[in-house]
Parts: sequence; C-alpha cells; structure tokens
Amino acid sequence: MGKTFSHRRLEIVEQRPLIEDFVNRWPALFQESEVNAEFMRITTNPLQSKFMSQLDHFSNKLMQILKSKGGVKGQRIKEVLSITDSRDNINTRRECILRCLIIYLNEDPDTFFKEYLAPATEDAERDLATTVMGIYVIRSDGDQEPEDVGVVIEGIKVLSNLGSVIMGFVMLFGLIYALDLSFPDNLKYTFEFFQKVIMNMDGHKLNAKIQQLKIKLFA
Repeated sequence: MGKTFSHRRLEIVEQRPLIEDFVNRWPALFQESEVNAEFMRITTNPLQSKFMSQLDHFSNKLMQILKSKGGVKGQRIKEVLSITDSRDNINTRRECILRCLIIYLNEDPDTFFKEYLAPATEDAERDLATTVMGIYVIRSDGDQEPEDVGVVIEGIKVLSNLGSVIMGFVMLFGLIYALDLSFPDNLKYTFEFFQKVIMNMDGHKLNAKIQQLKIKLFA
C-alpha cells in the first residue's frame, strides 16, 4: 500500500470517489493495520498508539472535569460513568470518557453511536444503509460487552469486528484523514478536541469551547 500511496491520494483529492467505489477499488486499505499505516503516511504521527496513550494519560483529569459538570448534562454524564462501576476495564473506561466528552461538549452521542441488539440485525442493516457517518455497536440482550463494533461511512460498513467502541472511534478518525473527509457536523467539537488536544495536531487555533476545556485539562 505504501508504493501506491501517491496514486491513491491523487485519486481521493481530485476525483472525490464515492466510498463504495473506493472500497471496491482499494479493499486492502480497510483494515486496522492499513488505516494506521495510511495515517502515518499522511501525518507522520502514529494513530492508535498515540491516541490511546494520550487518552489514558489525561483520563483521570478528564474524569474530574466531567464529574464536576452540573445540571442536566451533568446528570447524563454521571449515568454514563456509572457503567464503570460494574464493568471496570480499560475499554469501558475509554468508551465512557468518550461518550461523556460528547455530552460535555453539548453534542449527542445517540446520533453518532448506532446501538443494536443482536437479534435485530435486519433493522440494523436498514438503518446503517442511510447513515452518513457513525459507529455501530451490536450487543447481545443483557450483555454489555459488544459482539461487533464497526465503522459506517456513506451507508457502507467499511470496518467491522473492531472489538471496542473506542477502537471504532480511532479507526474512524484515521479514515477521515485517509479519505480526506470532513469531521461529522454532529460531533465536530468532539473530533476537534481529539485532533488538536489529544493528538496535538493543528492545535494553534482552537474553538472557544475546546480552548476552555484545554485550560481545565492542563490546569
């Protein structure tokens, strides 16, 4: 894939192909290892390792900030964080921080994370076919650990079996760069936070909302 990088970038930037066509033309790109490699080729930054290590580095401080939120949003955040009381593992912690950050930044995780129960696969397929960009999560009834997590772009499941919600978010972040896409409008502040604060990329100019959060994070 490295040898065809320049040709692929030219096609993406100049021709702006549909995702379905691009997946058929470059299927090898749509796997975890290649998303990581493509992100490195474009930005010279490691994707998964840097994202996870930085998120874990700031997790305690982020939890303090999130828990201090009051009002309706604060109550929603507390409800999400309560999941870590029964499922205390690193992926659950990361997922809860991500979902709470979305709420904290006045965005809605329910419009982005598509949650389904395993028996309702037909309903899931119909719904995902009309999804512009998002992460789908399929769980068994009564089981909070996901059976499947994947990424949807332009109604196409471009990645699946990613294991965790946070991995789905990381892979989508990488694909946005690989495919030269814009951040989704319904989560633009969340993606900007991860881009400019967590990944420390293009961070010279921050939205006021993100700037305030960064000041609290580094205080």
